[in-house]
Amino acid sequence: MTIEKRKARPGIKGSEAPAELTRDHILKSAAKLFRDQGYVATTLRQIADAAGIQAGSVYYHFRSKDEILTEILDTGIDEVRKSVVSRLDALPADATPRQKIAAGIEGHLLGLLQHGDFTSASIRTYGQLPAHLKRSSQLRRKDYSAFWDSLLSEASEHGGLRTGVDLHIARLVILGAVNWTVEWYDPKQGSVQKVSRQIASLISDGVFLTHEV
Repeated sequence: MTIEKRKARPGIKGSEAPAELTRDHILKSAAKLFRDQGYVATTLRQIADAAGIQAGSVYYHFRSKDEILTEILDTGIDEVRKSVVSRLDALPADATPRQKIAAGIEGHLLGLLQHGDFTSASIRTYGQLPAHLKRSSQLRRKDYSAFWDSLLSEASEHGGLRTGVDLHIARLVILGAVNWTVEWYDPKQGSVQKVSRQIASLISDGVFLTHEV
């Protein structure tokens, strides 16, 4: 299938790309700026400059900086969730709760690193956002949290967790630990799969020996 050629629009620097590609480029450029500078310091003019278009041309695709950020936040969550579901779907039908949690951790980490600017922007900016922007992405966040709550509940019901473990705290610890991997991960430390297995092992087994010596 070929992409339909479009007429050049005023304000675009150089040859005009198809609208959907330009829109995607704006989002990627904005995600890097939000990641590096935060929400408040990033302006539409900076986003336009980073995308290589004039400031007024951004409005052809988005109504505001808030709309750009909202889509970045939503994309980050959606892509991570799709990655987790993909890893879980690849497990055999008789997978243990531990295997499911490990697959979920790997899927979450893969989603984070494959869409790093989007997910980093989400992690770094969410705390500084005004209430109306937080509300716009809260439903997706709550839905994804509930998805993990169900994984942990299943593990608990099948005896896969220690008695007395608070599932809410467990989910916060797991996702919090994996989320910040984007801040320190270096491919020199090993593959994503190796790092995710190490994280899963630390979460499952801890760092101390069962019996002190």
